[in-house]
Amino acid sequence: MSVDARPTLVAPDDDPWLWLEEVEGEQAAAWVDQQNARTLAAFGGPDVEADAATLAAIFDRPEKIPFPGRRAGWLYNFWTDETHPRGFWRRTTPQSFRSEAPDWEMLIDVDALAAAEGEDWIWSGAGTRPNRHDRAIVRLSRGGSDAVVLREFDLSTKSFVADGFVLPEAKGNVSWVDDDTLLLSSAFGGDVTTSGYARTVRLWRRGTRPEEAPILFEVPATSMSASAGIDRTDPDRSIWFFNAIGFFDFEIWRGKVRLDLPTGVQTDVDHGWLVVRPRNAWFVGGKSWPGDCLLGIRLDAFLAGSRDFALLFAPGRRRILKSHFWNAGRLILSILDNLAPVFEVLTPAADGWTRTTLPGLPSIGVVDVWSLDVESSEGNGDLLASAQDPLTPPSLMVLEPGKAPAVLKRSLAAFSDEGLVVTRHEAVSVDGERIPYVQTGPAGETGDAPVHMTGYGGFGLPSRPYYNASIGKLWLERGGTSVTANIRGGGEFGVPWHDAGRGAGKRLTHDDFAAVAADLVRRGVTRPGRIAAEGGSNGGILIANMMTRYPERFGALLCTIPLIDMRRYSKLLAGASWIAEYGDPDKAEEWAWLQTYSAYHQAVPGRAYPPILLATTRRDDRVHPGHARKMAAKLQAMGYRDAWFYEPPAGGHGYGKDNRERAHFIALGYAFLRDRIGWK
Repeated sequence: MSVDARPTLVAPDDDPWLWLEEVEGEQAAAWVDQQNARTLAAFGGPDVEADAATLAAIFDRPEKIPFPGRRAGWLYNFWTDETHPRGFWRRTTPQSFRSEAPDWEMLIDVDALAAAEGEDWIWSGAGTRPNRHDRAIVRLSRGGSDAVVLREFDLSTKSFVADGFVLPEAKGNVSWVDDDTLLLSSAFGGDVTTSGYARTVRLWRRGTRPEEAPILFEVPATSMSASAGIDRTDPDRSIWFFNAIGFFDFEIWRGKVRLDLPTGVQTDVDHGWLVVRPRNAWFVGGKSWPGDCLLGIRLDAFLAGSRDFALLFAPGRRRILKSHFWNAGRLILSILDNLAPVFEVLTPAADGWTRTTLPGLPSIGVVDVWSLDVESSEGNGDLLASAQDPLTPPSLMVLEPGKAPAVLKRSLAAFSDEGLVVTRHEAVSVDGERIPYVQTGPAGETGDAPVHMTGYGGFGLPSRPYYNASIGKLWLERGGTSVTANIRGGGEFGVPWHDAGRGAGKRLTHDDFAAVAADLVRRGVTRPGRIAAEGGSNGGILIANMMTRYPERFGALLCTIPLIDMRRYSKLLAGASWIAEYGDPDKAEEWAWLQTYSAYHQAVPGRAYPPILLATTRRDDRVHPGHARKMAAKLQAMGYRDAWFYEPPAGGHGYGKDNRERAHFIALGYAFLRDRIGWK
């Protein structure tokens, strides 16, 4: 049997599988169909269909929590269920929402709309006209892609406006300026960066063509994107423009004035107060501020030249600011203190900032807090909060100023947690760094536990121990164990934790994950052949590298919607926008590190790789499906019969376009993992 190991590290551009990058190409589509049939024949069948039906029923349960957002006194929610798999946009009154059976008014039935128009419509959100909220710009996606069609909708007549704003399919968005004017940031009409996002911000007036709308702001094509927002707490309704140079660097303008700030900052403004979060250490105004801190100052004072900031948050080694937002003149800080949730409320005044904590919230698990009002400028102090952990279903609480949190809704358990416990541990990585992980499963070690491991390790996003109905029902309830690894590259411990795992350090994220797998064996929980690992998107790089770098530590791998080919990733769809995370393969010095974790090039014949299922979706217009396709093709061409592939026709950058498709995708993936680790 001939073996084709291309592309290789020696000849990284000699790629025989480029035709698989033709998403809708005839040859590529035939290959996908053949691969799908092979995978479904091996791992599909009645058991998978039964599992998929079970998950879909959980996802569609009528008693699941409807998470609302307030607009002009109404509570809005988007809902899916068994009879409405595409879902519908609806609203109710606050009083009705608090009842056990709220009286919902349907606004848009996406299933009926898709059927009537013969389109594969998927809901992607809506932005309503501030204050009155009587008109909306609705975002409709074909098959779940990031690109959307924009259409104006009248909430009083519950119909699309015949002569209203309409924008054909493109990546981008709009913001209302007034009743007849929008700020348009869209890749429509060729206003596109190399990352595939909007390059301009236009002032689009009713009755005019969008491509003829005057340009207010534009960025170089090499930037990631251009965007804009309106400060509605400012009497002048000032417009803010943002040039996203890369994923973590921005130039910020207020009107035509660029703010004198380093590019690596996040900013937010409310009622004349500016908060600044520098990514790196910053020396300004005769003072040195640590990276990842939060600073506050009056906006007019800053624009006048003052740099007399107030320190609002100082990070610690394992105490970091996860996020912040304004509500009714108060600044809400979401803090992770050694991964435990803490919330502080800061109120600015001329003589300094006051500080309190949000009382009555859990101090363990996953807790999120956000504004009840969709428009932050309309907030009256009311907040919503959700709390959960791997064995505790989510609850929804309301936090009204001066009152203790009140529970509005609780999710019912999706699986039996009898005999299960949640514990936290730390593994030691190759450089001595301690890597936390959360383990859920039966108490006690057997040395043979079927383990499902997952991690992400990218873009400064923390992996948190959520309540996962899929893992619970198809893994934990059957006696398995699950593990969530807090590897570097994520945001668990701030910018230093992220920076340690990006660029040349990305290999450390993979070392960290492998260290957790080894620690499970060291602790007597399991053995390598019983560890099944899953990761998607950036986590797909992780899983592909577990195959090429640490094959002896895993029994089976599920690699979903993945990046894998680090030679060409920046040329595929939104790939150029991630150069700040990984590096530029067109620069020799950066390809030198990228090639070390480009599993597409690292894979070679004759290794004892664990079984792997590479799965993507054809409508993923963020991470190109060619990554998964080409990796599967190369592995099979090298003689690896236990390399599998699956690609449904829709779903976008996710596991499906509706709950039924997502349920089947997950059920098939877990059936593969269970089978290949010998867990019958």
